[in-house]
Amino acid sequence: MGLEYFAVTSAAGAKSDDAEKKSDSCNGDSLQSMPLLTPYQLGRFQLSHRIVLAPLTRCRAYNALPQPHAAIYYAQRTTPGCLLISEATGISESASGYPCTPGIWSQEQIEAWKPVVKAVHDKGGYFFCQIWHAGRVSHTAPVSSTNKRIRHGKVTLPSGKEQADYSTPRALTTEEIPQYVQQFRIAARNAIEAGFDGVDIHGGHGYLVDQFLKDGVNDRTDKYGGSIENRCRFAMEVVEAVAKEIGSSRLGIRISPFADFADATDSDPVALGVQFATSLNKYNLLYMHCVEPRMKAAGEIETDQSSWPIRKAYKNSFSVGGGFTRADGNEAIRSGKADRVEFGRLFPANPDFVKRFALGAPLNKYKREFFYTQDPVIGYTNYPFLEQQNLQEDLKNLKDLNLKAS
Repeated sequence: MGLEYFAVTSAAGAKSDDAEKKSDSCNGDSLQSMPLLTPYQLGRFQLSHRIVLAPLTRCRAYNALPQPHAAIYYAQRTTPGCLLISEATGISESASGYPCTPGIWSQEQIEAWKPVVKAVHDKGGYFFCQIWHAGRVSHTAPVSSTNKRIRHGKVTLPSGKEQADYSTPRALTTEEIPQYVQQFRIAARNAIEAGFDGVDIHGGHGYLVDQFLKDGVNDRTDKYGGSIENRCRFAMEVVEAVAKEIGSSRLGIRISPFADFADATDSDPVALGVQFATSLNKYNLLYMHCVEPRMKAAGEIETDQSSWPIRKAYKNSFSVGGGFTRADGNEAIRSGKADRVEFGRLFPANPDFVKRFALGAPLNKYKREFFYTQDPVIGYTNYPFLEQQNLQEDLKNLKDLNLKAS
C-alpha cells in the first residue's frame, strides 16, 4: 500500500485535508513524512505502515468460539499490508479469565477461526493470534505461580453481569509446569492450522506468564522463583517450546513490566524488562512488544520510568503500546524508541484508524461502557467510517439549507 491509498478525491476527503493541515501545523508531520506511515520489513512480512492493532479483549466469542461478527470487526480494521494482533485467546478450557473470550485448544475453535483469518487475508492484512492463560485472574479453580489471591478489584462471572471476589489460586507444582508449557505449544500449532500468520504470547497484564515474572506475585522457592533469571524461566520455556513448534520467525511476545494490573507488581521493572529482553535474544523471535510505563492501570499514569533500556537490550524488532497519540507515536518511530506502535481503545472506535491518522482527521470517541459487553454490533462493528460521518454531515447541512430556503 502506497500513499495513494490515502488519496482523497471526494468532498468528504476535502474536509479531511483541512483537518490534516491543522494537525500538521501542530506536530510537523505531513502524509509524506509521517514515520507511522512508512513501510517496514518485519521478517517475512512487508508491512505498509507501522500502526498495529493491539490485542484487545472484546468478550464476544460465545461458548469460547469466535463468531461471524469477529470477521466483520477485524476486516473493518484491516488495510493492505497491516499487522493485526487478535484478542487474547485461551490455550485451554481453564485458561480464560473473562466471559465470552475465544479459545484455540479444540478443532471446533480452529475451524471457527478460519473465516475470521480469511477475512483479514482477503483485505491484504497479516494476522497474529495472541495466546494466553489468565492464571489467577479467573473465577473457577485458578492456578498461578502463587497461592496469593488478588486483593483489588472483582472478577466478572460467566454471565457477564455479576461480579465477585477473586478466588484463591493454587500454586502450580514444579512438576506441573511443563504441562502448561505444552498447552502453549499446542495452542500455537492450532493457530497456524487456523491460518494465522504467526503467534503472540501474552506475557503481561497480570496473567499467568506475568505472575511468574513479577516479584510482587511470585513467591516461589523452586527454580521458577527468587532471582530475575528464575522468574523468567517459565516464560523462556514457553517461548522455546512455541518457537520449536512454529518457528521463531512467526513468534512475538508481549510484556508489561511497569503495569500493576491484577496486583502484578515488580520492585524493579526496568531490571526485569532488561533481563527478559536479554534472555529472549537467543531465541531470535520476530518481535517483542512492551507496554509503556504510562499505562500502569486502568488510567494513564505518567512516570519517570522508561522502556528505553529494554529497547536497547533487545536485539530484534521492538514495538510499544499504551496510550499513544498520533504525535507521540510518530516521535517513537522517529527517535528509534520503537519500530512499530500498537494502538488500543481508539482503534476499535475507528475502523479506518490508519486513514484518519494519515489525513489528520478527527477520531471517533470510544465508548468504554461497550468494551466488554457481549453485543455483536453495538460498540463493536457499528462505529462509523469517516466517509459515513462526512456524508451524514453533508445531509444535515443540506437539510438546514432547505429549511432556511423554505
